[in-house]
Amino acid sequence: MLQATVKLCCGIAHDHLRHLPGLKITAIEAIQKDVRGLMARGSCCLPSKIPHYIKRLMGKESDISPNQYSSVDLSYIIQGERALQRALSILQQHTSWQTETTLDVGAVVSSTTLPGLGKMFRTEVVLAVPVAQLHQELFERIEQMPQWNPTLSHVKVLQHVGTDTLVTHEVTAPSPGNLVGQRDFVSVRHCRRRETAIYLVGTSTHIEPLPLQEGCIRGESRLSCIVLQPLAGDPSRTHLTWLLSMDLKASATVGQVFSLPKGWIPASVTNHVLPQSQADFIKHLCQHLSATAC
Repeated sequence: MLQATVKLCCGIAHDHLRHLPGLKITAIEAIQKDVRGLMARGSCCLPSKIPHYIKRLMGKESDISPNQYSSVDLSYIIQGERALQRALSILQQHTSWQTETTLDVGAVVSSTTLPGLGKMFRTEVVLAVPVAQLHQELFERIEQMPQWNPTLSHVKVLQHVGTDTLVTHEVTAPSPGNLVGQRDFVSVRHCRRRETAIYLVGTSTHIEPLPLQEGCIRGESRLSCIVLQPLAGDPSRTHLTWLLSMDLKASATVGQVFSLPKGWIPASVTNHVLPQSQADFIKHLCQHLSATAC
């Protein structure tokens, strides 16, 4: 079975089959099952190095020992890849977006409603820094975000899976008037490079042991995807697109508000908080980049 799966992966690794993400995911899951079975039986047939084309499927370009690459690690990569394919599908759709707000820095926040995701918000802005610098700030230095973004009180990388996948825990800072209350999120964050663009995707996951934080409500990131593309004709600038859909575990109708559990708020408030959080993030990011350049 493993040999057949490897042959399948040889084909999937070719560029002309990149439009079949479902087949790619199936192959990775099959590899996971077969490698785990061989390891359990102590098979001497298990290769000491995972072939290059499998590493390519799983976002790995360096040598990886199967003994170090657990089924849990594979599951995080698969979650990240699925989130990426979902984001790519949204970006390629001809969807009608409604403008929510415009910032002084030129960022435009818009929204739409999508099946299975509900309200989706999109932010677009051009920043006067290259793609590589933004990749460092938003992925490689993610634990340092609370230093320049006051809406976050804590970001911790719980696990590294290779160089392109992280499991993180983020805690929001108390909001003015505590309108929403603090939330925390456990997320898979996955980085993928396609041609000149870098995609930073995120989605909620589960990791043990990580109990609920005192005073926080555990939110859910349905989908987040930041696309970094060098501006045509000027690689020193970056066009940033950010898709965001979240469940703050706070949706309700106004008529229900007095019978809700602690921490719940009307959907109308949630639909204001999320685009505002994107706007605040872009504002603080621009301020941080400006201060760094000085």
